[in-house]
Amino acid sequence: MKLAVVTAGLTQPSSSRLLADRLAEAVTRQTQAEVRVIELRDLAVDIANNFVTGFPNGRLRAAIEAVTEADGLIAVTPIFSGSYSGLFKSFFDVLDNAALAGKPVLIAATGGTARHSLALEHALRPLFAYLRAVVVPTAVYAASEDWGGGGDAFTDGLGRRIARAAEELADLLPHRAPRVETEEEGEEEVVPFEQQLAALRPLS
Repeated sequence: MKLAVVTAGLTQPSSSRLLADRLAEAVTRQTQAEVRVIELRDLAVDIANNFVTGFPNGRLRAAIEAVTEADGLIAVTPIFSGSYSGLFKSFFDVLDNAALAGKPVLIAATGGTARHSLALEHALRPLFAYLRAVVVPTAVYAASEDWGGGGDAFTDGLGRRIARAAEELADLLPHRAPRVETEEEGEEEVVPFEQQLAALRPLS
């Protein structure tokens, strides 16, 4: 089983990456999964070039394939001006419209104050609903005060949210429906019109 983790933190280290790592660890404690972390900060120029040329380079293509082929996704963004970052949105703009269809997704965000936590519901959840992903009920927001004690320690409240969201994602992973083949990927069997008409005639 494959789990993709997309984080849009801009600093190094970043609280978004820290939260992404804690979420991935919580999921893998409940179900075995190969984790692939994608740092969008390292792909910023590649994403911009993709918009200009219309084609992803090798690094961006590998990241897109990792997300597309994953059984589940954790997506974490810092909150800027009450919404997800431009880099975060740009990455999901370069994905195929059907890349996340039916895929279980855990959404999370970080910010300086708890006042921005509603961005998860009015910005991130609608974005992934539009992409036809299956977003778990619990979204995780981590404000500066949630990282109690400094370093990578966090408060009990954040720990409970991480555990609940991870459990919801882990529960969805084994039950994911198989990917439906599109017409471009496989040819449908063509039944001659005469054969279809004969099947409609009543038996004598």
